[in-house]
Amino acid sequence: MPGTPPTRFVYLGPEGTFAEQALRTVPAAERGDRTPARSVGEALDAVRAGEADAALVPLENSIGGAVGVTLDELAEGDPLVITREVVLPVEFVLAARPGVTPTEVRAVAAHPQASTQCRGWLRDHLADATVVDVLSNGAAAAGAATGEYDAAICAPIGAARHRLTVLADKIADHPDAVTRFALLSRPGPPPPPTGDDLTSLAVYIAHDRVGALLAVLMELAVRGVNLTRIESRPTGEALGRYVFFLDCTGHVADVRLGEALQGLRRVCADVRFLGSYPRHRWSTADGNRPTPAPAGLSDADYADAVAWLARLRAGELS
Repeated sequence: MPGTPPTRFVYLGPEGTFAEQALRTVPAAERGDRTPARSVGEALDAVRAGEADAALVPLENSIGGAVGVTLDELAEGDPLVITREVVLPVEFVLAARPGVTPTEVRAVAAHPQASTQCRGWLRDHLADATVVDVLSNGAAAAGAATGEYDAAICAPIGAARHRLTVLADKIADHPDAVTRFALLSRPGPPPPPTGDDLTSLAVYIAHDRVGALLAVLMELAVRGVNLTRIESRPTGEALGRYVFFLDCTGHVADVRLGEALQGLRRVCADVRFLGSYPRHRWSTADGNRPTPAPAGLSDADYADAVAWLARLRAGELS
């Protein structure tokens, strides 16, 4: 039913990963059912099929960049919309079975991305240990718990889930690294505006038209809509054909963003609306509220201009 809070959640598994840790920050998910999926596609298809109400999947990492498979899934298939973003600090730990000491660690299980982000720490503290690639942070923790490996680089939730002892925490080479996750649902009314929102879009430009991408950017710029992220992904149609993913400040209910969307609809080959949702405070560079719209570009200014034009058309020149 429209407006009914979700109770069935799916996330990129397995258990004990940063995705599960991120999902558990969502109040409704902490109270609801949480099911791990084997892939981003499987998680999103569960929502499309009605087997889950919402899916939490990674969107981008401050070190590794955009998660291409998620963007591809959003551009294809039945539409889904983002209703919430979760930005989670990436704090890796080195964990082992109780009783194992750092000097006994010879084989460390780690997802390749995790070992890459902890390369400096491993060089300085476990130079003689062999790092073994595994499929996920959760699998690394499970392998350490069974004794297959001496230790694991994993998320704190994975260490706790498998009752491992944390030998060292915050071992990532980039202590400020974060991963941004998106909570996706089937299309419906977006959350109400908060005054600090983001709108995400997938934009297909007319590739045979000179200045097509510039035309897209101008539709936003002339209305004071700030573009916070732009990513391109190949469409698979032909070499050089791309879809552009945009994150813009504002909400679809805002007048100026609404006008920008109408403009994009006119100048683009296609536009897929991916949702309007509250911006996580980690998304702003300084953690503060965004600055007000420039003079003449606030919703109030747009409403005043609409009323003025209506008076002109009615013959009222005062």
